[in-house]
Amino acid sequence: MNESGRVEAFSDGVFAIAITLLVLDIKVPRAGEHGGLWQALGAQWPSYAAYVVSFLVVGIMWVNHHQLFSYVARVDRTLMFLNLLVLMVVAVVPWPTAMLAEYLREDTASHVAAAVYSLVMVTMALAYQALWWHLTRTGHLFDARVDVTAARATRARFALGSLGYPLTVGLAFVSAPLTLAAHGLLALYYGFNQVPVPLRKDPATSGGS
Repeated sequence: MNESGRVEAFSDGVFAIAITLLVLDIKVPRAGEHGGLWQALGAQWPSYAAYVVSFLVVGIMWVNHHQLFSYVARVDRTLMFLNLLVLMVVAVVPWPTAMLAEYLREDTASHVAAAVYSLVMVTMALAYQALWWHLTRTGHLFDARVDVTAARATRARFALGSLGYPLTVGLAFVSAPLTLAAHGLLALYYGFNQVPVPLRKDPATSGGS
């Protein structure tokens, strides 16, 4: 396994643990006297909503991370630390998810929980952007398939796409449920409209390094 493969394998483990921990905060409800278990299950909708959104966030982040590292031939110390920063934020996602689910139907507390959730997502976006900027700064870590000049030109678009996350911090103080929905839409946006790694058109260099 090459250097890039080791980093990706370690990253996959962190993503897998984080995405699995999300479901542990969905508790088995206690059937009440009125309505029974169905009513108790329905009353837990904030937990289901928070789980689905955070699963999308972490899952789509993993897909994009995997796609990116499939074009990374070698790593340096800076890349490893930036990747650790991304993983640190990914690993903490279950915590704000549980907090937002707990307080989603509250008044003041829901705004604080949504703001914390949004701040974690802002940090994740900035960490991933820093990873991308380091990779495209010189391009020496990419394999020969990547068009480094074109990849560097995507920096502005990449940064523009990250502007949606700070806006959710403000939205958190308007409506926590809307904030959660906004994060779900942002996750889907990055799932279907992610910035691809530009490749060279010269077939002679398309076989990798």
